[in-house]
Order: sequence, then structure tokens, then C-alpha cells
Amino acid sequence: MKFSAQEEYGLRCLIALARKGVGQSMTIPEISDQEGLTSSHVAKILAILRRSGFVASTRGQSGGYALAMEPRDMVLRDVLEPLGGRMFSEEFCERHTGILANCVHETDCTLRPLWNGIQQAVDGIVGRYTIQDLLDGVIEPPKIQLSVTRRAPVEIEDEACC
Repeated sequence: MKFSAQEEYGLRCLIALARKGVGQSMTIPEISDQEGLTSSHVAKILAILRRSGFVASTRGQSGGYALAMEPRDMVLRDVLEPLGGRMFSEEFCERHTGILANCVHETDCTLRPLWNGIQQAVDGIVGRYTIQDLLDGVIEPPKIQLSVTRRAPVEIEDEACC
């Protein structure tokens, strides 16, 4: 499972702006230099974040990009959605039909519960934290309890043995 570079870089751009402070702006070249990203990539990401309401832009000599809201109000799930979308959505099955128009497992899919479960786990984590939490370093590893069931070894009595 992978998260895209766009999601990673989008979060990094927001964190850079949050470190600067709400109401304080940064230019694309400043963010680009600070984060080691190309200016064109930063511009693309900031355009997405601006359309989504997370950053505001100001034109002119003293212009740039600034946070449009407090970092504590930016839930990671909401930020990641416009940057890359959900890992599993209803359209997922429509995109993975194989060579047919409709998936052959449309009514009896054994994989859909797996993808839904993974999406719910991810939503549970990214829905719990904000950009401010990233700044404060309060993100904790999830406490996922894995249960592994093992079969007990079977003892075979061999009359010819020993």
C-alpha cells in the first residue's frame, strides 16, 4: 500500500506554512527551497490546497501563500482527500473490472470487505489528527491488535516408532 508523493508533499507544504504562522505568507520559491521540491510541484500542490480552502493566496510584491485556517482545524483526512483521494471508494470496483464492463465478482466479492476494512482503519487514524498534531509531534503509532490463530501441532502416534 502506498501514499502518493502529492499527499506527502502537500502535508509538508502545509506544515511549512503552519510553522511560519497563520496569517504569515511564504512564496512558492521559499517553500520549494525549504522542502527540497521543484517550484512547479509546489505550485501545483498549493493550487489544490487553495481550491480546497486550506491555503489562501495573495498576489503582488508581498504576496504568497498562507494558511486559510488554524492548523488545529485541518483534519488530516480532509487534507489528504483533495491531494490523492481515498484508498478505497465506491469507484474502485468500477476501475478494476478486468477486461469486462462489470466485475465478475460484483455480487459476491470476497475482497471488498478487506479494502473497506483497510480504508476504515486509515480513516480512523487520519480522522483523529490535525496539522497541529503533526507540528506538536503527538502522532502515536496505532495500537492495532493482530490476532494470529495457530493450529496446535498434531501428534501422530506411530506404532513402529521407538
